[in-house]
Amino acid sequence: MERRSREEATPFTTADGSTIRVLLDVELGSAREQSLAEATLAPGQATERHYHARTEEIYYVLAGAGEMEIDGDRASVGPGDAILIPPGAWHQIRATGESELRFLCCCAPSYSHADTFFS
Repeated sequence: MERRSREEATPFTTADGSTIRVLLDVELGSAREQSLAEATLAPGQATERHYHARTEEIYYVLAGAGEMEIDGDRASVGPGDAILIPPGAWHQIRATGESELRFLCCCAPSYSHADTFFS
């Protein structure tokens, strides 16, 4: 069994501006086709709008309030919401509440800085 706790994951800032803790991926375990990370945004903070050419993502909101934008379509998101981001879709998420926005980010194939593109 492979197990890694949140406390074992060192936070860092990604190319899009969010702070993440990688829980499992190809480098931190034996996951070969996907990755799982916890991301946080401070109140008012947003990721830089971007897309991934190959990677399909699912965001699952754990805490806070936000606004998700995918290819111009906007929606409010909160705890319990799952959002599918297809490969090639421009997207951005913003923390709109008074507390941090915390969400899981599942990527298949595994997240790669090389597959993250900005305008």
